[in-house]
Amino acid sequence: MSKLLEVKDLKMHFPVRGGVTLKKMGAVKAVDGVSFFVRPGETLGLVGESGCGKSTLGKCLVRLYEPTSGNIVLESADISELSQKNLRPLRRDIQMMFQDPAESLNSRFSVRQIVREPLDIQKIGTKAERNAKVDELLKKVGLPASAADKFPDEFSGGQRQRIGVARSIALNPKMLVLDEPVSALDVSVQSQVLNLLVDLQKEMNIAYLFIAHDLAVVKHISDRVAVMYLGKIVELADSETIYKNPRHAYTKALLSAIPHADPDYVSKRIRLGGEVPSPIDPPKGSAFGHRINHPCYEETIGMEMPLVEITPEHWVAADPCSLSEEDWEKAKDIVK
Repeated sequence: MSKLLEVKDLKMHFPVRGGVTLKKMGAVKAVDGVSFFVRPGETLGLVGESGCGKSTLGKCLVRLYEPTSGNIVLESADISELSQKNLRPLRRDIQMMFQDPAESLNSRFSVRQIVREPLDIQKIGTKAERNAKVDELLKKVGLPASAADKFPDEFSGGQRQRIGVARSIALNPKMLVLDEPVSALDVSVQSQVLNLLVDLQKEMNIAYLFIAHDLAVVKHISDRVAVMYLGKIVELADSETIYKNPRHAYTKALLSAIPHADPDYVSKRIRLGGEVPSPIDPPKGSAFGHRINHPCYEETIGMEMPLVEITPEHWVAADPCSLSEEDWEKAKDIVK
């Protein structure tokens, strides 16, 4: 199947400045060489601990941040270095939905103004046609037409997130970047919003990059899953493979933390020692090996640890600190 979005070696380094002259002292390597692709109509889940760079990556894709280097190819257009003027027409194809609906919606705008804004910016149709489109969008996300003339503060968190959904699909995008879209909602409301997103995807054939830290939610909605650690993707495979047969030690630890409904289930929680390394001064070798003080860490200093296809469509970082002996031997041979 063709690729809708392809990201190649993307980096986002934020300068750290200090002193009287604000001289550059270093950089926060929030995203540090990430590559992946998304197919039309599929959902790629992106998971990892807080601070691993998930949200920064999402904002780079829609150019809210200017990437330090790398390529973002949307269909045949490389959008990573386009000017804002040249990027504007392509914004119809890739939109973003944010985590907190209370902060992402302008409280001084009515719902009609909020949902209509993308249509106004892109100058689509007449004002009457745009207003009619707003009513149609609100109906599509499960809100009454009367909601259009109210303000965000008059709605619950779940309803505000539905307004955010309506705004994000107003231009009929080919892809949505969803930055933890249900984490700020009550559990009962989360399932409603997730089901809405699934229904819209089927109806409109939208591709999703679904950013989350809740692996149970990601399992429910994703076709493939990418696991991110300290600015890098360390494992990527289809959802069933990731959850049934994880190969990277970090992925195994994350999955072991998923709660089980069965009260008789005996937890096999993998508890990681150490601290997550700083993205300002990341380890010179395996970041995960450094965290757990792995005996192989010293031999990884200066080593390239690219993603390798350990089994068909299952990619994992070639890291001796994070793989079984069998997988490391296989990954080592592939790198050679």
